[in-house]
Amino acid sequence: MVNSTQFSYFVLSAYFNSGPLKYLFFMIVISLYILIVFNNFLLIAIICMNRSLHEPMYLFLCSLFVNELYGSAGLFPFLLVQIISDTHTVSASLCFLQIFCLYSYACVEFCNLALMSYDRYLAICCPLQYNTRMTSNKVAVFIAVIWLYSFLECLVSISLSVPLQLCGNIINKVYCDNYPIVKLACSDTRVNNIYGLFGTVLAVLVPLIPIIFSYMKILQICFAGSKETRQKAVSTCTPHLASLLNFSFGCCFEILQSRFDMTSVPSVLRIIFSLYFLTCQPLFNPILYGLRMSKIRNICRSLIYC
Repeated sequence: MVNSTQFSYFVLSAYFNSGPLKYLFFMIVISLYILIVFNNFLLIAIICMNRSLHEPMYLFLCSLFVNELYGSAGLFPFLLVQIISDTHTVSASLCFLQIFCLYSYACVEFCNLALMSYDRYLAICCPLQYNTRMTSNKVAVFIAVIWLYSFLECLVSISLSVPLQLCGNIINKVYCDNYPIVKLACSDTRVNNIYGLFGTVLAVLVPLIPIIFSYMKILQICFAGSKETRQKAVSTCTPHLASLLNFSFGCCFEILQSRFDMTSVPSVLRIIFSLYFLTCQPLFNPILYGLRMSKIRNICRSLIYC
């Protein structure tokens, strides 16, 4: 009979002894975190304080930047503590809290990008109906729904994992992840595996349908429309597409790494790619949208000159 128990802590085995270099890594990570907090908070403040930016596109952007702060808060303080620590352990309750934060962050991010693609579709393909079909009340409802939907989906996943009887407590990652904990279980995990696959498909397909639909319609308009229409589509859709492709690439690698044996990939490369989608989005989204969106860029420029 296999011994099983409810462990009060987990060991993160992906960390290695870097000696004095850990202080350099600490300074790099804390600099990135400060930059992320400053950039995202600055753009949130600009959108909230300027009435000219109280439009659906910018409100969706504000929700995106809030989510970047939320996801970063679930990762960076934890990473900083682990980098500087000699023993890489984390309590079970804190571990599950981090899983909830990171999973809900990813779900909100994808859903928010789907909403933004639908908003671009309405603005480019149905400009005369845009103000009636995308009102302030509808924007508030859309944003509330995607956050609530993401929280509920992740809450179900965590509630299935918490009661599991485990045969070990070693997670081969630099942060807590749900599926490696499920693989440590001695008890039956069929429900966890089925819901995990169902939840992953749901989290990907629900946002993917409006994204594909929106960009198919936008492409049709671009090919049939005037040069001015094509320029408008390119200027407004480029940052969104770049953010979407960047996030999709990071998520795909993380899903593959969790579900399949990736021991042939060097451990340092696995760590970098597992942190990619959690660090690049919060870091580059504010820069990407701040530089590409002319209204935000002009306000930032006026603030700098003042």
